[in-house]
Amino acid sequence: MRIKVKLHPGSKNEKVLVFENGDLEVWIKEKPIEGKANSYLEKFLKREIGKSYKVVRGFRSRNKILEEF
Repeated sequence: MRIKVKLHPGSKNEKVLVFENGDLEVWIKEKPIEGKANSYLEKFLKREIGKSYKVVRGFRSRNKILEEF
C-alpha cells in the first residue's frame, strides 16, 4: 500500500496529521541533510502509527510517496 506524505522537516514539534483519504502531513525535528530526514521519517512513522514504511519517491522533496512493507 502506498501513501502520500507532505513532510515538514526542521519543525519545533513532532506530529502526524492523517487525512480521510489516507494521506499524511508530518512534522519532524530532524533537518533534511544527507537523507537524515527520510530515515527519521520512516522510524517516526513506525513509532507513531505502528506500521513500517519506506520512501520510494520524493527523496529530495517535501512531497513523498511511501510504501508499506
